[in-house]
Amino acid sequence: MTELFEVTGFTVLMAGVATLVMLPPGICVAWILARRQFYGRSVLETVVTLPLVVPPVATGLILLKLLGRRGLFGGVIDAIGVDVVFTWKAVVVAMAVMGFPLLVRSARAGFEAVDRRYEGVAATLGARPLKVFWTISLPLARRGVLAGAVLGFSRAIGEFGATVMIAGSLPGSRTLSVAIYRHAELGQDTAAAILIIAAVAIGFVAVHVANRLGVAT
Repeated sequence: MTELFEVTGFTVLMAGVATLVMLPPGICVAWILARRQFYGRSVLETVVTLPLVVPPVATGLILLKLLGRRGLFGGVIDAIGVDVVFTWKAVVVAMAVMGFPLLVRSARAGFEAVDRRYEGVAATLGARPLKVFWTISLPLARRGVLAGAVLGFSRAIGEFGATVMIAGSLPGSRTLSVAIYRHAELGQDTAAAILIIAAVAIGFVAVHVANRLGVAT
């Protein structure tokens, strides 16, 4: 039972941090896709969607190559004395990347549901674009944004492939999914079943909340 609480608590905490990390860029990208027409828009949509169609293990390997000490960004990160790979930070990165597309999709739907006339009236009255966004667009799209955040959180909870590639299965960076796989691999079915029940319960609640928010949008 000690492992259940430790692993579940760690997973929920990391998923929460990952959700906070992906919220600002996710909201920005969702608004851009919902409100702006520009050259390369389809490319941006494709890039955002990629984590949903690329095997998670492949995504994890890409992140490992980018953030490893010899990677594109790893050298810079290592130079400032920050370790990412095979730490809790790697778990957050993997979760954020995998949950990002779901957040953007739902938030984008929320922004697209906002009547442009409200934004137009505010602009006519002298409100600057940023003020229009904060006082009109975002508040009216909040349910879609919240639903996206919950979906991103639930995806982060269940993430396995990318996480195991970049964070491994080391004590201190072991999530629910990784722990389940480890127990199953060792033939410890009872321990795996207990963790599966916890994962299903968390996922059920998260998806139910997201669906309720989506229906109310």
